[in-house]
Amino acid sequence: MAIQWFPGHMHLTRKAITERIKDIDVVIEVLDARLPGSSANPLLAELTGHKPTLKVLNKQDVADPERTALWLDWYNALPDTRAVPLDASDPAPARKLIDACHLLAPGRGGMAKPMRVLICGVPNVGKSTLINTLTSKRQAKTGDEAGITKLEQRITLADDFYLWDTPGMLWPRISVVESGYNLAASGAVGRNAYDEELVALELLRRLQKNYAPLLEVRYRLGLPAGVVAGMHDEELLEAIGRKRGAMLGGGRVNLQKTAEIVMTDFRTAILGRITLETPAEFEAWRAAAALLEAEREARKQARENRKKKGSGTRQP
Repeated sequence: MAIQWFPGHMHLTRKAITERIKDIDVVIEVLDARLPGSSANPLLAELTGHKPTLKVLNKQDVADPERTALWLDWYNALPDTRAVPLDASDPAPARKLIDACHLLAPGRGGMAKPMRVLICGVPNVGKSTLINTLTSKRQAKTGDEAGITKLEQRITLADDFYLWDTPGMLWPRISVVESGYNLAASGAVGRNAYDEELVALELLRRLQKNYAPLLEVRYRLGLPAGVVAGMHDEELLEAIGRKRGAMLGGGRVNLQKTAEIVMTDFRTAILGRITLETPAEFEAWRAAAALLEAEREARKQARENRKKKGSGTRQP
């Protein structure tokens, strides 16, 4: 199942970023530290060109610290890029972001050349909470649903530091299937765009592979972690539903309710500190998606060539 979600206001966001970017010195992209590759918007990279970029791995307090370290190294190795971990509820993150932006654009600063920064991110990544923390006031709406922020706004962090906030934006076609599932599991995708049971099953497969002990602790299945890791995903979902009392008549498990329980436990970090992907895994997913895309384009081109050849042999 391919997950796609690009409602109308995201088209407006893309247009706003295109107009704004020519006057911007640094782009801050807020990422979900639990899925730092999947929550990085490839469309944003196209729109912002070669502008220096600060990658903020937000929600680092609920992510796997060992994997966060891998992602920081990975992003900091990219040209014109810096990466910092952050918890949006940190009482004093502004200095860290301001200093990082000045390192990326050392020629900006002071009233004559104020720093102009665009802050972006996929929906529900914690960007609005971060902005409210930065400004010590409730300037941006927050919530656990994707697509809360709908309008661009300018925020002054210092006399010579201007921050433009933009609504959360995905991209028109998510070609990396695994990224679609991870984004849906995190709450970055509107609920009408995916099947919750399928997303929960995919999430459980990731958790079984790397975090089986956390599943046992949370759901008290009474099984060794090795057994939990080896269970079929549907069997595991049913076992969790029975333990949590998500039942229908006739002793059947309410799989829809159980899927909601599993995803809520992940999103609220009740399961523990989890990161769904490593840089190596994400690069492998992206390479596989690129290969499939190339194969699809080749088939499309072959069909067009056959049509042209066929039309050329017809008699008038």
